Amino acid sequence: MKKLLVYLSHYKKESVLGPLFKLLEASFELLVPLVMAAVIDKGIAGRDTGYVVRMCLVMVGLGVIGLVCSVTAQYFAAKAAVGFATGVRHALFSHIQSLSYTEMDTLGTSTMITRMTSDVNQVQSGVNMTLRLFLRSPFIVFGAMAMAFTINVKAAMLFVVTIPLLSIVVFGIMLATMPLYKKVQAGLDRVLGSTRENLTGVRVLRAFNKEEEERKRFSERNGALTRMQVFAGRISALMNPMTYVIINGAVVALIWTGAIQVDGGIITQGQVVALVNYMSQILVELIKLANLIVTITKALACAGRISAVLETESSMTSPSEEGWTEAMETGERGTVEFSHVELTYKNAGAHSLTDVNFKAERGQTIGIIGGTGSGKTSLVNLIPRFYDATEGAVLVDGRDVKEYPLHVLRDKIGVVPQKAVLFKGTIRDNLRWGKEDAGEEELWEALALSQAKEFVEKKADGLDTMINQGGKNLSGGQRQRLTIARALVKKPEILILDDSASALDFATDAKLRAAIRGMKERLTVFIVSQRAASIQYADQIIVLDDGEVAGIGFHETLLAGCPVYQEIYYSQFPKEDE
Repeated sequence: MKKLLVYLSHYKKESVLGPLFKLLEASFELLVPLVMAAVIDKGIAGRDTGYVVRMCLVMVGLGVIGLVCSVTAQYFAAKAAVGFATGVRHALFSHIQSLSYTEMDTLGTSTMITRMTSDVNQVQSGVNMTLRLFLRSPFIVFGAMAMAFTINVKAAMLFVVTIPLLSIVVFGIMLATMPLYKKVQAGLDRVLGSTRENLTGVRVLRAFNKEEEERKRFSERNGALTRMQVFAGRISALMNPMTYVIINGAVVALIWTGAIQVDGGIITQGQVVALVNYMSQILVELIKLANLIVTITKALACAGRISAVLETESSMTSPSEEGWTEAMETGERGTVEFSHVELTYKNAGAHSLTDVNFKAERGQTIGIIGGTGSGKTSLVNLIPRFYDATEGAVLVDGRDVKEYPLHVLRDKIGVVPQKAVLFKGTIRDNLRWGKEDAGEEELWEALALSQAKEFVEKKADGLDTMINQGGKNLSGGQRQRLTIARALVKKPEILILDDSASALDFATDAKLRAAIRGMKERLTVFIVSQRAASIQYADQIIVLDDGEVAGIGFHETLLAGCPVYQEIYYSQFPKEDE
């Protein structure tokens, strides 16, 4: 939590004024029982109506001033807490963006979402409640006891006994529920993870008729969370009856001793009423304090989880962009070389890629083919440094990718991932992810190259056609063509198509490859595909088998001498046709 408090430093004034106004409100609240005692002892006992009215107006004045102080304190506390949470969210989001894929894979998406939302909300609530009540509640408890001693020492001794008893009950229940609430938060993680899986994979669930199984799995996780919350709630529910038994017992004892002292003329009736009011104030504030500490405990647990993400360092270091010039790029533009490259994912038991060696010259098309899990995507992910090679070196333009500032390296490369991801907004907005200042002509050129121009022109709004989140209002082929257009807008030196034409028919796929090959910029293109037809005319074809290179060469060479390539090709084309 200490590391997160730095985000509260911009709200020092609010962090001071909030508790200060709460203490002012508490001071006026402590005066109310004394005014009430005066009303009873002087006004009512002396039948002085004017005095009663004047004292009632004083009480109203104290109430109004207290209300103003309370509202002001709430304003400053809320401003500080919301500003603090905003700072934490921004820092958390920025830090997550700086992490490599390795850390994201380790942390998990559902966990990061929970920490960005639920955990930050809990910490915000904890800061808000702390600023409002952390000083006020103890001030009222000890202030009420001090005021009781000014009235009558003997009666006030009941406070000395009652406060520790109440504290034992309140804080004992709090200590018992603290670890339970931590378990509840972990259970919430699991429920959110299950919810996310069901929402993102809803089409697959329906395709395989797995809705009932997922409902059952969700119900089990949700039921476990409910049971934990109910168990924690039952223990917390003991607080009210136990504290009211103690406080009412203390009030009975107070009235008993007070009546004896009133009868003996030691104290007045009004003072007994004031003592009872102070006892009630102590009860209310102790319960508030206990709830505050439970909230703070939850907030501290959530703050620890947020800090754990912020303390996670990226395993991928990047040189500073300052001072970088194009003259530092020594090799020919658009070349990619793999030199004895090996890749092992974190916590994996075996290599995903083993001793990969090849060189792609500028303007060449490199086809990558292999069975499922052979390492095709792993190989192309090393070029833009989504992952770092564990052995060997990946060279772009004759320089190791680890020597490039990440922004400089990725500015050279256009990546179209396996899953076509589009964002809510217009087609124009989505395409400009590739190049922010792209003009109308550049956008239409990219659409023409990706074979998407025809269907975009048919839309009533053209480039201003709205796309739903994830491109849900487009077909699979349309989504793929728009993601390819987005990559082509930036005119990259290196273009990676990671199985990104799987939803296109063979004719459109062929036109797309021909259009990219005909670009005057002479892009170096990597085509990852399961289709032999998509890569058979490539300048080099790399055949992968279980992370190892089974063959490199032209289509005819591999068809004659590479068993893995033969198996893939003849599974798609009959031998007699060949």
